[in-house]
Order: sequence, then C-alpha cells, then structure tokens
Amino acid sequence: MWLADNLASPDVRVVDGSWFMPGSDLEPEEEYQREHIIGAVFFDIDAIADQDTGLPHSFPSLELFTSRVRKLGLGDGNRLIIYDRLGMFSAPRVWWMFKVMGHNDVAILDGGLAKWIDEGRPTSDRPAPRRERHFTPRMNNILIRDADQVLSILGRDDYVVIDARSPERYRGEAEEPRPGLRKGHIPGAVNLPFGQLLTKDGCFKDIDALGEEFKNVGVAANKRVICYCGSGVTACIIAAALELTGHRSWSVYDGS
Repeated sequence: MWLADNLASPDVRVVDGSWFMPGSDLEPEEEYQREHIIGAVFFDIDAIADQDTGLPHSFPSLELFTSRVRKLGLGDGNRLIIYDRLGMFSAPRVWWMFKVMGHNDVAILDGGLAKWIDEGRPTSDRPAPRRERHFTPRMNNILIRDADQVLSILGRDDYVVIDARSPERYRGEAEEPRPGLRKGHIPGAVNLPFGQLLTKDGCFKDIDALGEEFKNVGVAANKRVICYCGSGVTACIIAAALELTGHRSWSVYDGS
C-alpha cells in the first residue's frame, strides 16, 4: 500500500475526515481520539463549514477554510491522504473540499481506516503534532453548484443529475434522516446509490465496473454531471468515482 510505504515522508499529511449520519451513537472526534492512523489530524466537516446557511456542513468561506487547515498543519506542498472510519463514506467530501479550494494533490485512502487496521497497519491514540503551514486557496468554482445553478440546467440534454441516496429516499418512500426535509428527488434526476460503486470492504470497484454503473444511468463523455444527496456528503463519493474513470466534467450540489 502506497500510504504505508510513504507514511513517514515529510510532505505527506494524513487526514481523518470521519463523519456519521444524524442519530448515530458515534462522535467523530471522539473516535479519532480513540484510534487513528499515526500522524493523522482530524478534519471536522461540521465545524469547517458555513454556520449561517441553516444547512448542515455547508461549504465554508475561503477565509474560514484557509484558517482552519493552516492550524491543522495542512498547506502548500503537502500530499494529502484522506480517510474515514466507514471505509468510503465521508472522506470524499473532504477530498472534494480541498479540490474546490484548488489543492489538487489530494487522494482518498481506499477502504479507509477499517481496511488499514485489517491489514495490520499502525494506529495511535496520541494527538498528531501540528505545525501551522501556509495554505494558498485557489477557488475552483467549476466543482461546486448552488440551487440556482442546478435549477438553470434542469431538462437540458447535456447534463445528468445523479442522486446518490437509496432508492427508497429517491422515490420518497422513506423518511429523511433530518426532520422537516421534503421527500422525493430533484426533477429529472437519476438514481445511483453510492453503495453500488463500492465493494463489500469499502473500496471503489474497478474502473470498468464503475464505468458500467455510470453508463447505466446515462453518463457519457459529452455529458456534464451534477452529484447530490441529502447533505452533500455521499454525493462526493459519486464525484470521486467519476474522477477515477477519467470523467472530469462533474460538480457537487452543495446544499443538497
């Protein structure tokens, strides 16, 4: 595994991007403190967010993001490896946030902490040393969409809008995890539950299998893709899988 071989490299930084659904008994920072990959810092998706939107973990301002990641010791020249505790769940959200901020030397640990532990790799319960580092943001607005931008493309043949939630939530047959949210899906959206892109151990399927999943919902080389879910977390799994297949024309609806 690349990370195991390069864990001590001075330019490599490991980031625990764990987050759990509302109603979970687990608290991500407590889980980080209990056990994490040696040297990893904790990235709090709920704290590094715009708190004024009324929506969970909305994308933060450039100033807030920059300030927080600098204090985590993450910055220019770092190769960032993001993981989470559930194999492949919230790490892609953190990966996407760094991509939006223009830091492209960022990757996701396939299989996350669970696979790392299963392979006998080293973990720790000690806080990682932090040394503030300069981070230069270069906002890439192509990778993020708001509600008005999504509304403006509905019905266009050159776009595919993908809903990453379960079929039951997509069809409006299941309650949303957050009280008060309307059921159903964005008009014209297709359903590709994020779990269909993953193996049982929380890794991405191979490139050919991913390509077939996307082909089945109408994704083609000439299509632009907008990914969404319930709060912009699992939508990023779809985005990361698209990136793996070489499909670069994608974005995430922040606020979904």
